[in-house]
Amino acid sequence: MGEENLENENNEKETTRDQEALNTDTQESVNEDAPKELSPDDKYAELNDRFLRLFAEFDNYRKRSNKERLELISTASSGILRDLLPVVDDFDRAIANNENIDDAKAIKEGVQIIYNKLRSILEAQGLKPMDAKGKPFDSELHEAIANVPVTDEKEKGIVIDDVEKGYYLNEKVIRYAKVVVGQ
Repeated sequence: MGEENLENENNEKETTRDQEALNTDTQESVNEDAPKELSPDDKYAELNDRFLRLFAEFDNYRKRSNKERLELISTASSGILRDLLPVVDDFDRAIANNENIDDAKAIKEGVQIIYNKLRSILEAQGLKPMDAKGKPFDSELHEAIANVPVTDEKEKGIVIDDVEKGYYLNEKVIRYAKVVVGQ
């Protein structure tokens, strides 16, 4: 029985040592999981680092969007230019054929066909000519380049002549009509 008591005491001592070791490990792991108190200098350094990274990220975004915008602007007119290339080809062919033709009527017809093709391409892109002749002068649409005295009172303030046509692009004026106004 003495041996059993000795063995029980040894087991109890080992169990006590194991529990103490476990308690010590648990306390250390709890201390490791707890947030560390940062000094003001460390907090400042961390916030400054976060700020610098965010600023660099924003700066990269700004540079990338500016580059994309420039690329878009530089290639924006490629569609209309691609549509106009057949008209340029037609003009080249007409010029080459006009050297051998003496018939003015055929030349006029060829030029008219090319003009109609060009006009239809521009209208498909949203370009519309402004009709100014005979309408009241409007400084929002017209640019008066001359005033002409008129005998009829009804023609005062009315556009008498359209020197240079104005144009709309999708209902926005892109070129003002240069007109002669009755006075």
